[in-house]
Amino acid sequence: MKILVTPTSLQPGKGSKALETLKAFSEDLIFNTTGKPLSEDELIPLLADCDGYIAGLDFVTENVLKSCTRLKVVSRYGAGYDRVDIAAAKSLNIPVTNTPGVNAEAVGELAFGLALSVARKIPYLHTNLCGGGWIRSTGIELKGKTIGIMGLGAIGKVVARCAKGFDMEVIAYDPYINAAYCEENGITSASFDEVIMQADVISLHLPLMASTHHMISASAIAKMRPTAILVNTSRGGLIDEDAAYDALKAGRLGGLALDAFEIEPPTESPLFSLYEVVATPHTGAHTAEAMENMAVLSVQNLIDVLESKPCPFIVNQ
Repeated sequence: MKILVTPTSLQPGKGSKALETLKAFSEDLIFNTTGKPLSEDELIPLLADCDGYIAGLDFVTENVLKSCTRLKVVSRYGAGYDRVDIAAAKSLNIPVTNTPGVNAEAVGELAFGLALSVARKIPYLHTNLCGGGWIRSTGIELKGKTIGIMGLGAIGKVVARCAKGFDMEVIAYDPYINAAYCEENGITSASFDEVIMQADVISLHLPLMASTHHMISASAIAKMRPTAILVNTSRGGLIDEDAAYDALKAGRLGGLALDAFEIEPPTESPLFSLYEVVATPHTGAHTAEAMENMAVLSVQNLIDVLESKPCPFIVNQ
């Protein structure tokens, strides 16, 4: 069977045991050599005669799926699948699988690390010092502050645990919130507006869909505390980046940390000119532990489907 493998961290020469498992299953493997997520036009010729596909952050559109008549499974390397046309895949009887929870620790730790970086202006101070400066710049402590978590899934729970370690108050919004979990872990369930208005740090962990696109809009930012720190390690489309830039320039937002962008990789952005902004290249899941966990599960999901075995991680049944 012919398999396309596109995640940039699941490539030959990186020592992945999961990749060795995949090679034992199929000798006909194709890899993504671009070092970035693939567009529709880039995917179609690579995927056209493939039976299986381990997908990174590529744009798997209806046109892609319809063009690949041999395709039997799309195995997402990661938990999110907003870049896969799920409805089209279902109509074409192509199972789509994911790897929920296996990168939660990595992404959650990064989210909290980004909050700390903004609060203490760590990247700004580092750059200034390495450039010969020796400035004094006053940051804030997180102890006693309120963190608002948007999406209390596996990643949000890691962020909540980290915040509790800093003696922060934790409030959370989630359309499917687990009230028992909140009570057991000292988390206050709140509405979207309550989180927006009360939190000193807001960390986003919701999927991108029509209802969440630009949920952090100019009007939402206007309700935030002017000192609030906004952190996004989920999907770039959750934030109106232009509105965030305007708020930062006007002093109506305390800081912004982004590991996800509406356009990836981002082109020139005015956000990068602001010292209140900390940015990383969608690296939340990129720890050695998380990458191997995602690799193992994404490979196993692909093999299970191709061998007609039960797979508990199909998202479009």
